[in-house]
Amino acid sequence: MAKAKTERRLKDNEAQAVARTLRVSPQKLNLVAAMIRGKKVERALAELEFSHKRISGQVKKTLESAIANAENNHDLDVDSLVVAEAYVGKSITMKRFHARGRGRASRIEKPFAHLTIVVREVEEKGEAA
Repeated sequence: MAKAKTERRLKDNEAQAVARTLRVSPQKLNLVAAMIRGKKVERALAELEFSHKRISGQVKKTLESAIANAENNHDLDVDSLVVAEAYVGKSITMKRFHARGRGRASRIEKPFAHLTIVVREVEEKGEAA
């Protein structure tokens, strides 16, 4: 007997991609994620391409993966996709130490973050003919 197939968490007009363990703090990653939230995918890709933030390349790669998932796995139209959700989660934190004066040490935390991008197909506004 096979296990019953689990229900899909997303709607039929949505696709997602997840990037795990990105080497950036969640706060900094959220600044880039907020930049693309709610925008059409072409506009979001253009903004990520010319962003000066270091992590924007990884965010762009994740967005392109979400677009490819929408096109290949769910047969959605790429031209009518918008970034429905882009949210950030905390991951592990590497603990390191930094030598200080008088034989002391201070702690340095190197945080990691997760990024989830959900794209949704929306109907274009019909032109009056």
